[in-house]
Amino acid sequence: MRVIVKSTFGALALLLALPACAKEPPKRAANDADPALWVVKDKDTTVYLFGTIHVLKPGLTWFDEAVRAAFDRSDEVVLELVMPEPAAMQALVMSKGVSAAGPTLTEQLPADKRAAYTKAVVGLGLPATAFDRMRPWFAATNLSLLPLEKLGYDPANGPETAIADAAKAAGKPVIGLETAEQQIGYFAGLSQAAQVQFLTSTVDELPSVGSTMATMVRDWAAGKPEALAEQMNADLKDSPEVAKVLLTDRNARWANWVEARLARPGTVFVAVGAGHLAGAQSVLAVLGRDGIRVTRVRY
Repeated sequence: MRVIVKSTFGALALLLALPACAKEPPKRAANDADPALWVVKDKDTTVYLFGTIHVLKPGLTWFDEAVRAAFDRSDEVVLELVMPEPAAMQALVMSKGVSAAGPTLTEQLPADKRAAYTKAVVGLGLPATAFDRMRPWFAATNLSLLPLEKLGYDPANGPETAIADAAKAAGKPVIGLETAEQQIGYFAGLSQAAQVQFLTSTVDELPSVGSTMATMVRDWAAGKPEALAEQMNADLKDSPEVAKVLLTDRNARWANWVEARLARPGTVFVAVGAGHLAGAQSVLAVLGRDGIRVTRVRY
């Protein structure tokens, strides 16, 4: 389930062999990344689709070559959301993610999962009761993202931040496919059972969070969306409800947005979590089923 958080949820992450005779291709620099980029076109509209990783360690060079060229050509930039002011964002998260009354979070968990959950919280250097007034979805996102911060991942190094800053510097308008209220609402609207399963799955997967994230970033940097799709498909088996709400329904809406945008002229750079652009239920797959040609930009 951890892959779902890292590839879909921008709001909290931002808050918180060739033949011997052939010429050998140039070797990739250690910090050079070439993430996948796609394009959709008609006679007067171009929409670039770029998959992001919301949190990265410093040092990766990715905003260059074809990605930068596509951005520079674009008149408009589209992200998953445009972040509200920090105070407004914090108030929204608290209103949807914290419950002052009722059973504590620990009491809401299955008895056989409580010890592992407590160990995970204490392992972050927090009191065992630190998340007890959080709703399960909010605790799950914290348990997914806080260990990554300890490993050096930071939304300040993520593509969304760089793209938004570059758009501001260039005077390009930036719009969001969703609002923060919508994004957080998807999590908060999950059933209690789905939220608890989301949290317990996150706890179960914590021991491998570092290696999993490293693999995701490596595949992203190498432009291998199919590898990301394989990992995501495995994680989606945990909860059909979470998969539907956080991925497939949103992918369908975003594909519809792209199709509607083709009715107006211009060039648009769209950047969303890479998980939305990989797999059989991705934005790209929906567009293809609707008869829209999507082309990978090779570079």
